[in-house]
Amino acid sequence: MPLETNKLTSQTIKSLGAGKFSDGEGLWLVKYENGNGKWFLRYTIYGRRREMGLGAFPTVKLKEAREAASKWRRLVRDGKDPISERDKLSSSGRLNMSLLQDLALDAYESRKAELKEDGKSGRWFSPIRNHILPKLGKMPVSQISQLEVKDALSPIWHSKAVTARKALNRLNICLRHAAALGLEVDLQATEKAKILLGKQRHKPQNIASIHWKDVPQFYQSLNQGSITELAMKLLILTAVRGKPIRYINLEQINDDVWTIPFDLMKGRLDATEDFRVPLSTQALEVINQAKPFARDGFLFPSKVKGVISDNTLGKFMARLGLKERPHGFRSSFRGWVAEATNTPFEVAETCLAHSVGNKSSQSYQREDFLEQRKSIMNKWGHFLSTGSLK
Repeated sequence: MPLETNKLTSQTIKSLGAGKFSDGEGLWLVKYENGNGKWFLRYTIYGRRREMGLGAFPTVKLKEAREAASKWRRLVRDGKDPISERDKLSSSGRLNMSLLQDLALDAYESRKAELKEDGKSGRWFSPIRNHILPKLGKMPVSQISQLEVKDALSPIWHSKAVTARKALNRLNICLRHAAALGLEVDLQATEKAKILLGKQRHKPQNIASIHWKDVPQFYQSLNQGSITELAMKLLILTAVRGKPIRYINLEQINDDVWTIPFDLMKGRLDATEDFRVPLSTQALEVINQAKPFARDGFLFPSKVKGVISDNTLGKFMARLGLKERPHGFRSSFRGWVAEATNTPFEVAETCLAHSVGNKSSQSYQREDFLEQRKSIMNKWGHFLSTGSLK
């Protein structure tokens, strides 16, 4: 005997009191004392009886309830659970409407453990925050194509080439993060945008540096004994980057060797190691001159708290009318090594904490040439303080 269907009518429903009423084939109406109610579909799947809500009565009319019930019954006939399928659709819809600004922040948070100081400086995020999110931040990530990416980056593609490339790379990471969350995204959007943007006209320029023959004159002019001048002198004497100089602490110094902690070195957090820097006689003298200024062991503290800023030395050179920048002294040192000494390439590069060889050879090469570097740094210190190559 076939199941009875369409038992209810709009008129009979109005006259029904509180209770539970079947329309047939698993469609039920529950009415409350106040006249409102709810629809649900009762079905059996995988040997288990389930009830699926279809909406509130009278908002959902009888005809609409029947249409919904019919749609979900077809899934049951196909061996699918309507509740599970609806949850998937709902979840997918929510995810695919996720905005880029939210996904970008989530991607940034997930990468912080790989960044120095847990990414507190915000430098990793700034290219996408400044150049991608203002135009694409409020777009669902699933709707971002190469055309939107091209439009966002075209204003800076040539004028700020390095920043534009960083923004494009960061966006690609965000899209891959979104895909890992199960979102439907175009993982080729950034590569296709790159093709549309074309080859960049901008040619990267090296940081301006003072020729090595002229460095002694500048070094010897630093004779006022201020924190800034002492930091500058130690930067030149050691040929290290600015950040380790700013955060140099007396606890890092043992006799004539300064060990820079791995988290102050350039590179990914999981790919850097402590780096030993041999201190020349001149470098040790500068350190002794700086000790009276030390606060909490840091040789170059700021006036208020913490250490000198990353702009301190650059602004100092700018005030002197120089176009060169502090980082350029590493190039000056490398030029002196190449032209005025017979230092082997591997040792010279190690002085600058540069990796030498491929990854395979690096895994076997653990020598940091400390003794050879001590000799080089002493010669460099002598040259800076006297101007003599003898």
